[in-house]
Amino acid sequence: MSTPEKNRYTAEELAEFKQLILQKLEEAEKEYHRLKQSLDELVVAAEDQYRTGEYMSNEYSEKVQIERLLQHTVKYIDALKRALIRIENGTYGICKVTGKLIPKERLLAVPVAETLVEVKQKRPR
Repeated sequence: MSTPEKNRYTAEELAEFKQLILQKLEEAEKEYHRLKQSLDELVVAAEDQYRTGEYMSNEYSEKVQIERLLQHTVKYIDALKRALIRIENGTYGICKVTGKLIPKERLLAVPVAETLVEVKQKRPR
């Protein structure tokens, strides 16, 4: 008789994932504040340059790049917070498409993963 396939992570494993996610969340929030400060400084500098007629297009492209990074960071923070909710309600690590357990290695590499790699690869981009 074979052993049944594991379909949930233990409380201890979930606690490990939670620590990892909290660490990633702290790092992401620091990055968000760093990017926000850079953007604010760039906007002030651009306003000064505009007033003096020295506005350069490279500041604009830098602003756009920082805004993209900020947007990505906000999405990542939201995904980390959703992962914490899944830990609290006991659904963390369970593929939302197949209902199968996502391998621990994947979750350690991508703590916000909600699906198996196979499912993600089949989805159109």
